Amino acid sequence: MKQIVFATHNLNKLAEIQPLIPGGLEVISLDQIGCVEAIAETATTLEGNAQIKASYIWKYFRCDCFADDTGLEVQALQGAPGVYSARFAGPEGLAEANMAKLLTLMKGETSRRAQFRTVIALILSGNSYLFEGVVAGKILEEPIGDHGFGYDPVFQPDGSELSFAQMTLEEKNKMSHRARAIAKLCAFLENIGAN
Repeated sequence: MKQIVFATHNLNKLAEIQPLIPGGLEVISLDQIGCVEAIAETATTLEGNAQIKASYIWKYFRCDCFADDTGLEVQALQGAPGVYSARFAGPEGLAEANMAKLLTLMKGETSRRAQFRTVIALILSGNSYLFEGVVAGKILEEPIGDHGFGYDPVFQPDGSELSFAQMTLEEKNKMSHRARAIAKLCAFLENIGAN
């Protein structure tokens, strides 16, 4: 079975994408290739950060790989937290603190439109490709639900009465930003495999 590295230490992300990957392709994590470093995400865009992580793995491990970066983009906050979503409330990257800061900034705000955006950078045999997935929705007044991770409890996607954190993994994967980006990645990989 062909292996491809997903440049993440985040087991939640790994579990979320595993069911979406086509048969014949095994996704392995950074830990499984012996990469224990926290790759610095120093870019000012999601695209840049995804590219940094994928390029690092290609440079030092010479593995076909992909990396993602995801941001929550809130209209009333001019697109913030965006590329800084994971460390919005500080370098510790604590989800509860990030949500608390977001809800404080949104207090009394009537326009609650937001979107999650994921960008995936793929490197195959040294060639780079980018894929994007977006899901629109709104920021809730308070966290609801126990599933998911990150901002899932405060984000309700369009077309649903549930927050991402109220959904099962299967329900979330039918509409999430990451699932949409992964679907484009998989379609590309399947097309490459067919040629």
